[in-house]
Amino acid sequence: MTAELVRGQNHPLDGTRVEIRIAAAGPVLVAVVLGDEQGRPPGAEAVVHPGAPHRPGVEVPSGAAAGQRVAVALDALPAEVHRVSVLLALPGGPGAPRSFGAAAAPSIAVTRVDGTPLVAYPVTGLGAESALVAVELYRRRGAWRIRAVGQGYAGGLAELLHDLGLRRAAELAAEIEEAAGHHRAPTAAAPGAAAERRPERPAAGTTAGTPGTPASGPAAPPSGGRVDYRHPGRPTVPEPAPAAPSTPSTPPAPSVPTGPATAPGDPAGPTAPVAGDANGWSMEERLYNQVRGMFEDLARSVAAYRSAAGFAASRLERELDAALADPGARLGDAAEAARAAARDRHTDLVDRARAVLDRDLAQLTAESEVVEPALPPALARWDHPVWHGYEVPRQHPMAVRLGDLHLPEAPGLRIPLLVRLPLERGLWIDSGPGPYPRAEHDPEREYGRRELGSALTDAAPDEAALARLALETAVAVAARLLAAHPPGAFAVQVLDPAGAAGPALAPLRESGVLPASPPAGARGVAAVLEALTRRVDLLQMAVRHRATEALPPELDPAEQLLIVHDFPHGFDDRALNQLRYLADEGPAVGVHLMLVADRDRAREYGPVLDPLWRALLRITPVPDAHLADPWVGHAWTYEPPLAPRRSEVIRRVLDRVADARPAVDPERG
Repeated sequence: MTAELVRGQNHPLDGTRVEIRIAAAGPVLVAVVLGDEQGRPPGAEAVVHPGAPHRPGVEVPSGAAAGQRVAVALDALPAEVHRVSVLLALPGGPGAPRSFGAAAAPSIAVTRVDGTPLVAYPVTGLGAESALVAVELYRRRGAWRIRAVGQGYAGGLAELLHDLGLRRAAELAAEIEEAAGHHRAPTAAAPGAAAERRPERPAAGTTAGTPGTPASGPAAPPSGGRVDYRHPGRPTVPEPAPAAPSTPSTPPAPSVPTGPATAPGDPAGPTAPVAGDANGWSMEERLYNQVRGMFEDLARSVAAYRSAAGFAASRLERELDAALADPGARLGDAAEAARAAARDRHTDLVDRARAVLDRDLAQLTAESEVVEPALPPALARWDHPVWHGYEVPRQHPMAVRLGDLHLPEAPGLRIPLLVRLPLERGLWIDSGPGPYPRAEHDPEREYGRRELGSALTDAAPDEAALARLALETAVAVAARLLAAHPPGAFAVQVLDPAGAAGPALAPLRESGVLPASPPAGARGVAAVLEALTRRVDLLQMAVRHRATEALPPELDPAEQLLIVHDFPHGFDDRALNQLRYLADEGPAVGVHLMLVADRDRAREYGPVLDPLWRALLRITPVPDAHLADPWVGHAWTYEPPLAPRRSEVIRRVLDRVADARPAVDPERG
């Protein structure tokens, strides 16, 4: 069964050697970019194009044509290649269309080498683009998948290559277009024709003396044409006739596969997930990359479902409008049957899209169930058993967990929100009465309504409850940062001008990681900010002049986290400027800011504080949908990293952190 994809959707590939077939209304040139895990090519040598059509594992046509074929041998690709991006571009010239939107949409078909169709993708929705990334093949947990991308560039091939990070993109684009203009695209060879070729020299990728037999990767025919993977002694399977293209006026509905196809001899179904099944030098890095991969997979799977559901809704609307367009045919059995058929098609498409989403969610849920128990303390929830055997680490961590994220289509699947260390931005814990919706949680999940106590009821939390939860969130995040760093490598200071944070700060004070009560009043604010501003100035000068050994001996070498409670109470204009300076310049030299504040209470300062809010990462003390992912821009519901109610885990962890800290001179700051 052929899986027809929509933009953003992905699908597993069940073979190691495939053909990517492109059908367009007019000539197009094709190129392939071999990228790393982030899709970035190391250089121009990683671009397979008409001027350099052969690379290990990949072959592209040597010219522009309306029908193109790209041969890919996934098992012959270099180990450093994790993403294969297929690019399409209009060659230009007299009479040629200037954009893909001026002609019928191109279509992509992925087949086995014997012509068996696997995946189809009509690249619809194009306008002024003259170059695009059509599809990409990417490696995920040791298996290859294909993703429908359809990202276009109005600036042409040069803009596309520049966006991929290639230097001298304009020169490379000109070279590709010139090479495509000098060659006529070869036509597909009929079955058996390749065996009759008489090559002048052994083809690339073949062993000498046995032309046409692949040694490591696809054999490159010296006289043009597509790659022939057939064994000389085996019978040839006739290639099926290509399907007739659909008319541009009636684009086909994107049918959604009900499950992954499996090749003969391959084990059916997805492989069992394994914790740490990602790239990285250490287990921590592999788990971090695996969680990020789950984050991206969930974002794209939900995007594909929403796209299919949106397409189904728009098609239903068009079909109902067409059924009602003729006043004379609005009534009667025929009109009612047409409307019922349109609704049935809508329901069928949405149901199939949901089935694919459910399949992906089941796989991601299974992966989450093996990844969560394997996470180290810095990446684990507070209810994780790993905290019972917590020991202060001896090495700096690479990331910490700041909460969980989920989408409404999968409320039970939580993705950890991991932030790399050292922190590049400060944190703003919003204590204001935002438009918080009623929280929806899994009733069997300990992390949810119960850890927030009575604050999350059927009604939104009141102002006092939000202020208390915001400060508890600040303490929980500070405790996690302290617990993730080696002894003496991280320190916490608190500004509480009104003195209202006493009870919530008890875990920090009683453990000794906060050596003294926070200074009160405007004078205390000025003293702390003056000391931290001087610290940032000294560290910046030492780093700039490479004179860190000349720093004053009383300067505490630990990174500093300043928690500011009840901002802007107790701040004058000078203190505000110093706080903005710390937010902008502090992270680079290990001075971090955590603001517990209600933005509405600072409105009297007008736009003066806007740069401060923008410089901080906003998190909330109750679930709120305000964070967006970098791939498709979903609004994710964020849940704060609070410990379960009545749990002593944070106090026990802070006690161990305090016991492991070296003695610190009280004069150091």
